[in-house]
Formats: sequence, structure tokens, C-alpha cells
Amino acid sequence: MWHRDRDSKTPTGCHAALTTRAVAFAALALTASATHAGDGRITLLKTPDGGIQPQAAIEASGTIHLISFRGDPYRGDLYYTTLKPDAGTFAASLRVNSQPGTAVAAGTIRGGQLVLGKGGRVHVVWNGPVNAVAKDATHEGAALFYSRSNTGRTAFEPQRDLIQHTSALDGGGTVAADSDGNVHASWHGRAPDAPAGEAGRALWLVRSADDGATFTSEEPTLSRSTGACACCGTRALASPDGVLYVLYRAATRGTERDMMLLASRDRGRHFQGRSLQPWRVSVCPMSSETLAAAPGGEVVAAWETAGQVSFARVNRAAEPVSPAGRPGDRKHPAVALNERGDVLLAWTEGTGWQKGGHLAWQIFDSSGRPTAEKGRVRNGIPVWGLPTAVARPDGSFVIIH
Repeated sequence: MWHRDRDSKTPTGCHAALTTRAVAFAALALTASATHAGDGRITLLKTPDGGIQPQAAIEASGTIHLISFRGDPYRGDLYYTTLKPDAGTFAASLRVNSQPGTAVAAGTIRGGQLVLGKGGRVHVVWNGPVNAVAKDATHEGAALFYSRSNTGRTAFEPQRDLIQHTSALDGGGTVAADSDGNVHASWHGRAPDAPAGEAGRALWLVRSADDGATFTSEEPTLSRSTGACACCGTRALASPDGVLYVLYRAATRGTERDMMLLASRDRGRHFQGRSLQPWRVSVCPMSSETLAAAPGGEVVAAWETAGQVSFARVNRAAEPVSPAGRPGDRKHPAVALNERGDVLLAWTEGTGWQKGGHLAWQIFDSSGRPTAEKGRVRNGIPVWGLPTAVARPDGSFVIIH
């Protein structure tokens, strides 16, 4: 579905710099393009090889795993690389998609997502190009592709389409995995007999109990209807305490676009859902969301509402927290949580259809209070770009943009 962005005359796929305590950027002689912000608790990294839409995960050793997009924004490729704690450069990259030109960056929402599963295996999902269907598809519309690495993370398996009978994939899909070999992928679309429009959309889930070797057919996550914001993203996370979370934006009656959080305690068979924040708007805002967990099990969600980004500690049922300053054009939040309970929230400012913008961030303490550690990089986000963030084992943070 293609609509017009509420702030632009260009068709889109559904839709006073901040002061710092001491944000003096010192460029390091690293091809990883690192800079340190403030007191050194934040490291900024440019996405390697000119890539965009980075998505990162970090393992207990401190090694960062990263995917990013390169090429034609309508028919490009995803690449995977790593950055070890003692390395000054990212490793040589591997292409994730086995069929060239089958990944999408246009619209920002439809890019790849990755997660580390059992034994550190890498699992990746991404939207196929608009109007392109997998060769063996049994459904209408674009594919939701999936691939996993081999156990040595030296190659990726041939990509597979996870959709079997739903259609109208638009906003991006998501993936979650745990250390026991359970893998879950989710997206929103329409069943063959569903009503047309966003109210007829639902959030779907497939499950794998064999580390991604096979998946079930898709099933709806909720028995009640909430609709789904067609061009908005999704995000899933398997928490250390065994709860599977999924974030998506509803579209009840076409105007009630609450940020919805689903939680399952039986590995995706049954979900309970609640609204994190209401939003009444008649157009698709093309928003994204994210989730992060600390090793101890605490989980933080972050999302956008009405041009402002917010986060909440979801397993505490805490109230949303937003950064100070003038909202209005804040989008695409990235969040990271360290073992002390500090939260790093990063986001974009001024981005839009075929338009880059600025990178901004803020650290909040374990009580949700903003710290003096915040900053902004003018023009730090390329066209179709967004940031990603991770917390290192020592409590510091990395933002990749």
C-alpha cells in the first residue's frame, strides 16, 4: 500500500542542537570510523562499506554482529560483518541474501533485522522487493525472506520465504531467537478472507523449534482484531527469562494507531496484548520501534508517537519516558540497556522520504532520569538511514549510524 507522507508531497510507503556536557568528537585512526562522545561511555561508528540501515546485536564476549544494506534501495543486498572488542576494523563482509537484489531499503521500515540464537547462530529476516514474489510462493504479494548462518558463521543458507497464505506484506518483518533453538518470525498482513484495508490486517507469527531448519505455517497472534498500520514496522525479542515480546502499531477503525506490545510465555502459542501509548491519526506514520534486553532479564521498548520518541521498561509496566527538547520530527528510535539499568536512546531528526537527517541520543539512568550524556550529529543519518545501538559488557554503549 502506498500513501502520501503527511509532511511531504512525495509518495511514500505508508508511513539549537542538543547541548552536551562535553561532546567533543575525537576521530580515531580506525577504518571502523569510531568517535567517542562525552566522557567516553558512547562510541559512534559509521556503518562499514557505505552501508545503510545497520542492525546490530552483541554477544557476551563483546563481539558486535552487524547487518546493513547496500545498492539500489528498491533491489539491493544485505551484508553481515562483525567487530571484535580488540579489533580496529570490521571483518570482511558476507552477503546474506542468496538471490542478488532481493532486499529493500526504500521507506526505511522494510529493511533487514538480525538476532543471535543458539550457539551464536545468526538469523536474519527482510522484506523482498515490492511487487516481487518468491519463485515458489503460495501467496500474493512480496516475500518475507529468512536466512540463517552456518554454525561457524562463515556463510548463509539459501534464503526462504516464510509466508505461506497471507498477503499484502508492507511494513517490515521481525525475528527473535533464544538459546534453546526456538526461532520466531512475525509480520503483519491479510488473510485471504480478511476485509480490505488496514482494519483487516493482523499480526502473524511462525515458529521454529529446530533452530530455524523448519517453520510452522503462520498463525494470528491475537484472537481479537486490532488492525495493523500497513507501512509501520514490527520488532520481536526473546527475553532472557523466556518471554517472547512483539511490538507493532495497530490501526483499529483506521485511526486508533496505538503502539501495541504482545507477550507470550509459552513460546509464541498464546499472546497477551496491551497498548503502550495511544495515537489517534488517520494517516500511516511509517513508524518503527525496537526492543532491548539486559542479561538479567529487564526489557526496554522504544517507539515513535506524533514526532516524539519514547521508551518504557515493559516488564516493570513503567510509564513511557521521552527526551527533552522540541519534538516534531523524531523517528526511528534505537535503544540499548546495560546491566546497571542505564538506557541509551538514539533517534533520527529531520529524516523523510528520500531525505537524510541528523542523529541524536540521550542516556537515562536506572530510574528513568535523563543524564547529562546526550548529543547530536548534524547530517549523521543518510537517505533511508537509521541508527542501531548496543550495550557493551563494561556498561558503555555503541551507536552505529
